[in-house]
Amino acid sequence: MREMVEQFAAEYSAAEQSLKGTEDDQSSIHYPTVFLFIGDETEQAIEPVMKSNALRWANHAGVVYGHVSGGSSAREGAAANLFTIPLAELVPQGREKRTIRQGIGSGFHDAAEGLGLLNRALRQMNDTIGDYGRMYASFDRLHLAVIVRADDPMNILVPDITLLAQSIFGSLFKSVQMDLFVLLQEREQSDAYGYAAATGISFLREVERFQSPDYSYHAPLMQAGDGLSIPVVHQSAPLFDLVYLLSDRNEKGMSPFNGMEQNYEIICRIMLLKNRGQREAEMHVSGESYNNTSFKHSLMSESGRVGLVSAGLAKVQRPSYAIALTVLYHLFDQVIVRLQSGPELSSADKLRFFGVDAATLAARSKERVPLPDRLADMKGLITSGVRYEELKGMTLSQAEHALYGSSCESFFNQHFVQNAKQQLEGIDVAAALRRTLSRSMAEEPRISFYHLYKWTDESLSRGEVIGAVQEKIRELTRAIEDIQEELIQLYDSRVEDLKFQRVPFMDKRNVRSFIHAFLDEVYGLRYERLKLETELVVYRRYAAELEQLNQWYRVRIERLHDLRSQLKTKAKQSISLGDDYIGQNVFDYYERVTAEALRELEEKRGESILFEERYIGNVAELLEQEEPVFIERLIAVCRRDILTASGFAMSFEEELLQRANVSVSYTNRQALPKEELFERLYRMLEEHAAIHIRLFDYTHKHRYEEKYFFGDRSSEFIRYAFGMDEASRLHKLGCLHENRSSGVEKLHLMGGFHVEDMMYYRNAKAFYDAYVQDGHQFHAIEESELPALR
Repeated sequence: MREMVEQFAAEYSAAEQSLKGTEDDQSSIHYPTVFLFIGDETEQAIEPVMKSNALRWANHAGVVYGHVSGGSSAREGAAANLFTIPLAELVPQGREKRTIRQGIGSGFHDAAEGLGLLNRALRQMNDTIGDYGRMYASFDRLHLAVIVRADDPMNILVPDITLLAQSIFGSLFKSVQMDLFVLLQEREQSDAYGYAAATGISFLREVERFQSPDYSYHAPLMQAGDGLSIPVVHQSAPLFDLVYLLSDRNEKGMSPFNGMEQNYEIICRIMLLKNRGQREAEMHVSGESYNNTSFKHSLMSESGRVGLVSAGLAKVQRPSYAIALTVLYHLFDQVIVRLQSGPELSSADKLRFFGVDAATLAARSKERVPLPDRLADMKGLITSGVRYEELKGMTLSQAEHALYGSSCESFFNQHFVQNAKQQLEGIDVAAALRRTLSRSMAEEPRISFYHLYKWTDESLSRGEVIGAVQEKIRELTRAIEDIQEELIQLYDSRVEDLKFQRVPFMDKRNVRSFIHAFLDEVYGLRYERLKLETELVVYRRYAAELEQLNQWYRVRIERLHDLRSQLKTKAKQSISLGDDYIGQNVFDYYERVTAEALRELEEKRGESILFEERYIGNVAELLEQEEPVFIERLIAVCRRDILTASGFAMSFEEELLQRANVSVSYTNRQALPKEELFERLYRMLEEHAAIHIRLFDYTHKHRYEEKYFFGDRSSEFIRYAFGMDEASRLHKLGCLHENRSSGVEKLHLMGGFHVEDMMYYRNAKAFYDAYVQDGHQFHAIEESELPALR
């Protein structure tokens, strides 16, 4: 059940986050784009980046991904647009870690087979990009995003692989704009932390080298089909357009929840910002669009050194995952409410509903007892010939024994008692009860197993059906006891006290008259006792079956309530995992929205629509099967009939405002004003968009910032945000329009800092120095070619 519910919530969340109106080409990228992941440590970033782009970019199917790893085989289950390039021979197996990075760098140019594989893979990627040309507005430029981890030894190959890719892609495009994204993992304090930190510093030194204005490169990396080598040349210029450093810790020194996963999303937003689709006539809005040349120029120091960049991303959107689980729970709860409601039947009608009313069970009992006509046959039984004069002084018990011995008793037992017993054994009370209930529930579908449980439960004051049956059992028991006492008294009475006609001197006639009176009185009473005993057996069997039925209902109700409890816990947990402000009142607000959606559905389709077969159906029968069967039906109704209702179609600002005031009446002046809500949203976006790098000097002099909203430019909140702090704003503020109503995002770009400004650099440098002194070789070039440690 858990997996099914989580999948439902994830699917709804993904659908809600999908951009509406994909005809708006600003939700598409303008030029072809390639994401190139280098190193084994970047493998975990591939799927999140692909999923994020698939969710946000209308032409995401035309994006190509490559992964250069130190493995020996291609990645299983890879997508058609993902090329895995395993270069196992470049990672010396069993080599001591003190020289492994250097070995990868120096061995790259000598690994003919690996170079050939890399060339072929990059050419295949180039051909694939060409096949996707129809998906892009322009084919003049290619955007290449290179993604590495600072502590991955394979990042020593970044210049080589990047320049080879640029050369091959350059055969199809007029220009290739390249950006480097360096992921810093500071949060994990493993045993290898010191070595990882030293590896990170070695790479940052190399970043400084290949980002210097006079960086040049010349190596025979490109290969023709017959193996002929062709030089790859790069003349005095920084290798990458911009270098972004993204840590799992932010500028406040905090480790955000899923900090590295946030970095993957930041990469995707930056690539969209730099490569957004163009419109001939953009919607007018205050603020400016992103200009890469202007941004880059703003990062340059007086010495000509181009600064590094970091970023932060804040998202405010309807908490769709939590909403899906919450609505599913409230729908479940409403199902139970409806199962518990229904018409109030009279006590007599409740008994008839089960078929245990007095008339029905009396008739059923009567059918099991032979007709009293056969009592007359007892009068033909042979007597012992005892004279009346001898009988009249006896008790009736003595007289019966004197006349018949045990033959009367045997006759009655055989023809009445045993016959009734056999008839009772043939009753299938459970089947009869099921048939009656099936018929009754078909006639009155609003009665559910909740009602049947209440009416048959002894612990509930309103267990009227079982109570009535048990009261009837008590009545019958008392009646049988009364007859038994009457029989005892009758048997103890004397013959001469029995009323019958006596004729003097007519002995045989008097005996015959006595016999007739005796059998009528005594065995007539015994027959009445047998009828009551038979009825008692029937009632007791029905009572036992009602108790079994009650337990059956109890188990299903407990199972239903347990499922509801699990769903409630899951919904509450999903709400608690989100931001307190964005998730406020989700549970209470969507209780109302769900109830309203259900009310509208029932007004259109009828009060019992939920329990019709094409909706949820018979809950009791579904609970007889596996639990997922019922949950699957519930999810289907929730997805098709509830989440599509008008109450779920509001913009995120309006929805958030409604939730903020869910406990406030319409006329209450304490309701949260929209302006205050927007101010809170604005401040929260600003706070959560803290950049993902920690600098030694938070306000360093080269700091340059630009901030961009991703959302509907025409929305009230975006308009409000551009007016907020407008007079005192020091940073550039823009908006990338996306026609959607599920939320808004804020991307914070900050650049102009250098490696020595980073807390990571200052903390890790000591490890680098220590490992170098210990004999570790991190570089494949001479120390003199590297920039000095700062």
